[in-house]
Amino acid sequence: MKVAVTGGSGFLGSHIVRHFSAADISRHSGHDVLSLHDMGVLEDFDLVVHMAALLDKSPDSSEQVFMTNVEGTLNVIKAMRPGATLVFSSTKDVYGANANSFPEVPETCPTEFSGQSPLEWSKAIAERYLDYYANVRGVRLCIFRLSTICARPDRGTVPNFPFDFLEKINTGEPILLPPGPSPVRDFLHISDMNSAIESFHSSGLRRGTFNLGGGRMNTDTLRGFIQRLEEVTGLQAVVRESDSVPRPLQLRYVSDLTLVGHELGWEPTKNLDHIAFYLAGRETGTT
Repeated sequence: MKVAVTGGSGFLGSHIVRHFSAADISRHSGHDVLSLHDMGVLEDFDLVVHMAALLDKSPDSSEQVFMTNVEGTLNVIKAMRPGATLVFSSTKDVYGANANSFPEVPETCPTEFSGQSPLEWSKAIAERYLDYYANVRGVRLCIFRLSTICARPDRGTVPNFPFDFLEKINTGEPILLPPGPSPVRDFLHISDMNSAIESFHSSGLRRGTFNLGGGRMNTDTLRGFIQRLEEVTGLQAVVRESDSVPRPLQLRYVSDLTLVGHELGWEPTKNLDHIAFYLAGRETGTT
């Protein structure tokens, strides 16, 4: 099986490349998703994991975000051969504030506009284009709406907040949280994301949109997660509330994993304690 990862030199993409011994299709390797010609190399691959995106939530960057995340995604699927599999990394944030109405958010949660930034809106638009082109071109399509994926950064990549929390604990730098009740999130180990990709590719499904996160078993408040990292490191975090940190649209987000469990037979295997030890560098061989 030949596997390619667009954005394979990025934070999560680098882990997926290593796990699948995949080709990195990114600007780092001389390929731009905004060039249909560059994406022509994807015709040779059986599985393409599309991670490349401009992750900018600023309204000032909306034009470039829509171009990269929508037009770039179209170039990816247009370049793929019929029968190949495309796994698209979408985001839980396509639901916006609508997710606050659910204790565990299902795929049927509305995605109508409720405060989403250009980044989330571009992902939602790309999903709809993929629905069309996958059917027209005969490409197998899996859309994963990702919750908080936990991984250690490779050299030169920028981590997301779980590892950023750990680094701030290690250096004594303050961790700034929004005032009020601590937001709730579910957390997923990168190795479990890789196994979900494998599960779809090996399934007989032609099409699926799934929430992918830690679910109920891997849920904690941000303050609770920081405490787990404190226990692993033996260090005390400096936590401060700051009005400069905006309240997230989703005060509580827990993935409902019923559909992905039923359709793919997948579930997380790493619990929160395992994730905390991994982030602290006390676990190996997991990606």
